[in-house]
Amino acid sequence: MNNKISTLSGLFLMSFVPALCAAKDYSVANFSEYQAVAGELEPGDSVLLEDGVWRDVEFVFSAKGTKDEPITLAAANPGKAIISGRSNLKLAGEHLVVRGLVFKDGYTPSDTVISFRTAKPEDESDYSTIAVNTRLTEVVIDDFSNPDRYETDYWVSVYGKNNRIDHNHFSFKRNKGVTMAVRLDTEHSRENNHVIEYNYFGPRPVLGSNGGETLRIGTSHYSLSDSLTTVAHNYFEHCDGEVEIISNKSGSNVLKNNVFFESRGTLTLRHGNGNLVEGNAFIGNGVDHTGGIRVINADQTIRNNYLSGLAGSRFGGGLVVMNGVPNSPINRYHQVDNALIENNTLVNVERIIFGAGSDEERSATPSNSRFINNTVVNDSGESPFELHDSVKGIDFSGNKANFSVGDELSGGFEKVNGLTADAPALPVQKSEVGVSWYPKYEKSDRFSTDASISVEPGTDTLLDAYGELNGAGELVLAEGDYHLSKTLLLDTPLVIRGAGKGKTHLTFGRKSLVDLLNGSALRLQDLSISGVRAPDDKANAVIRSDSQPMTKNFVLELLGVEVKDLDINKDFDVIKLRKGTFADNVLVQDSSFSNIKGSVLKLDSEKDDYGMYNAEYITVKNSQVSNATGGLMTVYRGGTDESTFGPHVHVDGVTVSASPAADASGSSILLHGVQRGLIENSRFDNSAPIVVQHTVGGPVIRIDDNRYNHKPLYNVESVVPGMESTFSADNNNFSE
Repeated sequence: MNNKISTLSGLFLMSFVPALCAAKDYSVANFSEYQAVAGELEPGDSVLLEDGVWRDVEFVFSAKGTKDEPITLAAANPGKAIISGRSNLKLAGEHLVVRGLVFKDGYTPSDTVISFRTAKPEDESDYSTIAVNTRLTEVVIDDFSNPDRYETDYWVSVYGKNNRIDHNHFSFKRNKGVTMAVRLDTEHSRENNHVIEYNYFGPRPVLGSNGGETLRIGTSHYSLSDSLTTVAHNYFEHCDGEVEIISNKSGSNVLKNNVFFESRGTLTLRHGNGNLVEGNAFIGNGVDHTGGIRVINADQTIRNNYLSGLAGSRFGGGLVVMNGVPNSPINRYHQVDNALIENNTLVNVERIIFGAGSDEERSATPSNSRFINNTVVNDSGESPFELHDSVKGIDFSGNKANFSVGDELSGGFEKVNGLTADAPALPVQKSEVGVSWYPKYEKSDRFSTDASISVEPGTDTLLDAYGELNGAGELVLAEGDYHLSKTLLLDTPLVIRGAGKGKTHLTFGRKSLVDLLNGSALRLQDLSISGVRAPDDKANAVIRSDSQPMTKNFVLELLGVEVKDLDINKDFDVIKLRKGTFADNVLVQDSSFSNIKGSVLKLDSEKDDYGMYNAEYITVKNSQVSNATGGLMTVYRGGTDESTFGPHVHVDGVTVSASPAADASGSSILLHGVQRGLIENSRFDNSAPIVVQHTVGGPVIRIDDNRYNHKPLYNVESVVPGMESTFSADNNNFSE
């Protein structure tokens, strides 16, 4: 009897064992509650963050799950736990899952938003601070950017081994630093077998500096190590940060079946050997600087990729095979050797370049390589091939084209009249990547708005009307006089439209009419602006960007605007962009400027010579400038970095008179380090010369079809001796 009771008691107790060991779900409402449970987690447990804003939190998620029972940190409801303020997340342990969090309205207080380690291990046998076999999924990081655009941080730093990063959404990283970096700085993280797949890499705005990569695998220091990372089925949309969208800096990686949509730059095999680039689609749609694949180093395979409508040039071309540096240091350019480029389809790609970067240093041409069975179609019938050096080390065979490729390549191509190439199905659709519950980027007009307010003349009536707007809007000014006693501090897109040239007059009583703040865009149209009531002070400007760094790029347009009498002050520019601020576009059209004690466009605040600058596209059309002591424009991009595309300058149909006078020092236009410049159909009367100062990057500057009545029209200087440049001046006519 006792034995039976004992047996039954044992069975009774055993029935409770599964319940006692069952996985637990911990629902936490604040950071203190999270910390209370974070150290108690067992395999199968989950920590669920309740809905709401989690501000200024630094999560450490360190635990050991198992393959069958991982430990999870997740939003109780995907997308409803918002991590904001100065916050980050560090992971360490095994078999962890992070799911459903949203990082927005803040930035990391450290160097990374999400790090797959809590600290660098002290020795190679210590894995306690590193995450392995861990999954990051359905996480959103949206504009979680440091307010200083040149302060460096990463959004995701991947360490450890066998980690999976999938179905996440990363968009609008605006400050310096890689969006996602696979780090190899210890043995723990090499030969890692990470998988990065089905992620949405949304827009990465132009940074205007090196450091704007979207994905980097390794660094030059560890580039002779293998990473064994797979990057597959991701969607890169408008990733425009710099010339390298993906910067591959390690060996034996697989980059396949990704889509690059209207993204400026290239998938760059910058360092490391034995990588595979296969089945990717590069869709440029003719967007400026859209590129494809750049090949460097040894044993690279590039096959079965589709490249279409790519307008990039130089290092950002559709397909670029570079020259190397003989006996290259690890951080420079290793020679292309044993590259296989096969079965790729290139349609309406503007440039396919061999021997790119050829100069005295980069003199090692590609060797032991093959370019075989590729199809190249250009609707224009023109050849996109550029040979910057010898191609004797590349075997060309079995290729087809619908144009004549030139004598040096003709043995490896069959010209097929009427050759076409149908666009294949994309390897992954935009709807298949990221998360379903968070919106993806859609193009829109920055000035689009339904909010319009009519404004009557008077003092500060314009400021009062602006105060009534909630977001983007338009102020329509009636005929008459307007005065602003305070600077308009603009942090939204705004159109200020007058009644017509000479009918709507603006004056202002402070050092500027408008200060552009983060989130702003400004269009002034059909207005007359005078500086006669501005204070007699230095560093005045009609429009200036914020004195603090700005992460959000802006647009600035002056259409049919008259600006005059900025000459009562010590110095007075029309537009002055300050350090740490950046314009995607500055457009001046059908406008006039007279009696200016400064420049119309003062875009030269980035004087550190690190490759930074203030504006990507600067356009002045059909306008007049007279008596501007600082000339039409000063544009400056210093240093020798080759990672950016701009600045771009276009001057067309402009008359410049005595700006400054021909016998004065200075220049009517100063272009320092400008990468693309065209000055055409313009007249320069009694004005100082155009000054072009070449730095680096293969700048292309043209001065064509202009008239002038003083000599010289231009001076060209090479700041960096021996650099590649193409300058031309044609059909410029002198008459006294």
